[in-house]
Amino acid sequence: MPNGFSLSLLRFVGCGFSEKRPCLLTMCLALLLFQGCAALQRPSDIAATTETAAQPAAPKTSVGVQPAPSQLVPVQPTAKKSPAVPAKLPQTGEASWYGAQHQGKQTASGTIYDQTGLTAAHPSLPFGSKIKVTNLANGKSVEVEITDRGPFAGNRIIDLSQAAAKALDMIESGTATVRLELSSGQ
Repeated sequence: MPNGFSLSLLRFVGCGFSEKRPCLLTMCLALLLFQGCAALQRPSDIAATTETAAQPAAPKTSVGVQPAPSQLVPVQPTAKKSPAVPAKLPQTGEASWYGAQHQGKQTASGTIYDQTGLTAAHPSLPFGSKIKVTNLANGKSVEVEITDRGPFAGNRIIDLSQAAAKALDMIESGTATVRLELSSGQ
């Protein structure tokens, strides 16, 4: 379906210029054709083309012949991926805590952050991991569940919920040197 520009161009070309300048007529018709082809492709078609180009091609078969199920390449849904390098435990380093500013927000694992829960953020441990965190300055320990990614500040190895930080007696200082170990319950 031609738009206003296409119709104007067609009238311009048809009103006396077609006999005098055949080259101009050819160029105008070519532009009209290209514009029409571009207008036929919808944004959803472009997105579908981009997505299929990123996926591996299916095996080539003859016309009318379906590939065997073993030849089909399954398409994996995109999901949040864990970091490539998993942490090795035990780990020793600096811990910090986060509280009210994140209360009620969704974590990287999809759960809702609750500052009163015994949870933590770690850069690479699997979500749901139960980790024993020990404050090396006072010997206090707490078991936390990894529900988020972080910390994103300095040389810290873990971000604890406010409740976990309170159990380790590190609320006032804000940070503490800790040891992370796999919980004995796992």
